[in-house]
Amino acid sequence: MPVAQPRQKPEMRRQRITAAIRAVPRGKVSSYGAIARAAGFPGSARQVAWILHRSFGLPWQRIVGSGGEIKLRGHSGLEQRLRLQAEGVGFRGRRVDMKKHEFRFPRRNLKKAV
Repeated sequence: MPVAQPRQKPEMRRQRITAAIRAVPRGKVSSYGAIARAAGFPGSARQVAWILHRSFGLPWQRIVGSGGEIKLRGHSGLEQRLRLQAEGVGFRGRRVDMKKHEFRFPRRNLKKAV
């Protein structure tokens, strides 16, 4: 019988995801999925979106969909694009130029950062 992994406290999960979001520097972007993987929770991209939606003071504009797509719609999506352009992030059509602006996390994850 497989041994169940101990369930992590929601606060610890939030802290690790928040640390990964804060690690993305100005002028770079990361995807929801890359943030989840860096925080040690692969497959939890929706959790990243949920935390961004409910938190204040995070650089939310630096987190985009895979392939550089801005997932927000309407005025919020326009605001995200304008904020990214103000940081020097370039676009190819409607998507961020990920070849130039994608932030790549180090091989180690951010578990030790929290």
